[in-house]
Amino acid sequence: MKPSDITSQDIILTGDRTTGSLHLGHYVGSLRNRVLLQDRCQQFLLLADAQALTDNMGNYLKVRDNVLQVALDYLAVGIDPAKSTIFIQSLVPELTELASYYLNLVTVSRLERNPTIKDEIKQRGYERDIPAGFLTYPAAQAADITAFKATIVPVGEDQIPMIEQTNEIVRRFNSSVDTPVLVEAKAMVPAVGARLPGIDGKAKMSKSLGNTLTLSATADEIRQAVKMMYTDPNHLRVSDPGQVEGNVVFSYLDAFHPNIELVKRLKEHYQQGGLGDSVIKQHLEECLQELLAPIRQRREEYARDPAAILAMLKQGTARARQVAAVTLSEVKAAMGLNYY
Repeated sequence: MKPSDITSQDIILTGDRTTGSLHLGHYVGSLRNRVLLQDRCQQFLLLADAQALTDNMGNYLKVRDNVLQVALDYLAVGIDPAKSTIFIQSLVPELTELASYYLNLVTVSRLERNPTIKDEIKQRGYERDIPAGFLTYPAAQAADITAFKATIVPVGEDQIPMIEQTNEIVRRFNSSVDTPVLVEAKAMVPAVGARLPGIDGKAKMSKSLGNTLTLSATADEIRQAVKMMYTDPNHLRVSDPGQVEGNVVFSYLDAFHPNIELVKRLKEHYQQGGLGDSVIKQHLEECLQELLAPIRQRREEYARDPAAILAMLKQGTARARQVAAVTLSEVKAAMGLNYY
């Protein structure tokens, strides 16, 4: 599914874990689409602090403090709280109640078979010492999605199993109560972004790997990051033909440079030989400086008034609670839990 396929009838639910400021991978993978789509349909953006605590309970202050930082990133890239509902996950208790019901519709073995969960357990080295909240967060994510009756959920390819499991829960619940209370969602996978390589050349840009370039990066930080980027290790002399595939600089040029024809010519020249790494890095740095300078400036302006940001979040969270409460009421009524 592409952004152009979205209609005014669609409802989008997406968000970010509040474990650190957002980076270029977030921008190209989801943020710029959110800015585009907020004029096309209803959009809910959650600051996923409760989910972040499933593997950060020992560092809860980091999770709390980054709620404001992620909100600043949202505003800085152009997300309008008058068009998109931005809310704090932990302050919508209806989501927790929905998740508790959904846990009765999924088995431990099914949760353990979820490819996304399996990969993340391996990455964190949990083995069998898995926090229960972490293992069961597919049910919590299903609650997030269904509470707002989202029809579209923008995700990376690695998160598709989470949407599939959400839809399994939806079908099982609707079948149990014999009425279509909940709505299935479709995944919208970006062409790039979720798999944007880190500046160190590793497969994915990730806060946990420390190979990111944040949206609030200074001009010097951008310059240093581009200098550090991997190109082709066999491109030892300017005259040598260079490899484009797997070349981090060209991956970023593809993702961010507005002049597609220029990038195409640079690739051809690089592959033929006669184009130095410093030249392509210069093109990339200029591109990123131009992209991030206004984002950084807007972020600094918003950061001067944290009380206004908190007021915006309070308003968005209240709006989200109203919507989630309606779905929760429908779910409980379908189960006969409306006693009086």
